[in-house]
Amino acid sequence: MAIVEHLFPDAEALTAALAERVSEALEAAVGARGRASLVVSGGRTPRPLFETLAQRDLPWSQVHATLADERWVDADSLDSNEGMLRPSLLQGQAAAVHFVPLKNEAPDPELGRAECAAALAGMPWPLDLVLLGMGADGHTASLFPGVAGEALNPNCADTCRAVYPETATHPRMSLTASALLASRVLILHFTGEEKLAVYRQALEPGPIEELPVRVVLRQPKVPVELWWSP
Repeated sequence: MAIVEHLFPDAEALTAALAERVSEALEAAVGARGRASLVVSGGRTPRPLFETLAQRDLPWSQVHATLADERWVDADSLDSNEGMLRPSLLQGQAAAVHFVPLKNEAPDPELGRAECAAALAGMPWPLDLVLLGMGADGHTASLFPGVAGEALNPNCADTCRAVYPETATHPRMSLTASALLASRVLILHFTGEEKLAVYRQALEPGPIEELPVRVVLRQPKVPVELWWSP
């Protein structure tokens, strides 16, 4: 399946167009099925998108959302993806979103995995829209090179897995590749020439474990869109 690439001259143009794309997808899902499911990523890149979406008049009370991954820290930590999401997206009318946190009270993500999986099971599946980022090392969600293990298996039976990256801070809970691919549309959203070069490399032959984003780029079932700006 060909990847549809949307390349923009600057981040502002990208944010405006992607906000429109996400809005249309959520409205279409609610119109067709009565509710929508959305997976988003953390980090700095999507924050302007979230702030733009939060101002949209959308059927937020019919939207169920979660994160692609989460560091195993409290939501008030500066390292928490949920802590970034709440003041950026889950505001105003968008506060009506049914948000499913990945972090729970368990002391370790592996110990919290069953509770997290049970919470995710309450979302509408298949997912309507997945918004993923990508790191300069080719990771997406918390599927890091060399440590993702079974979470990188597109046939994994689990929706989430504990991940202990050696090159990043904090243990993580990540949606598995199989969960991310249980979606109607998958959007890869990142900025910068360095990451674009990594993306181009990931399109070339090579092990998925080396550049885990390949598990998204190489599958034939889910439409993938690239949204990028310098």
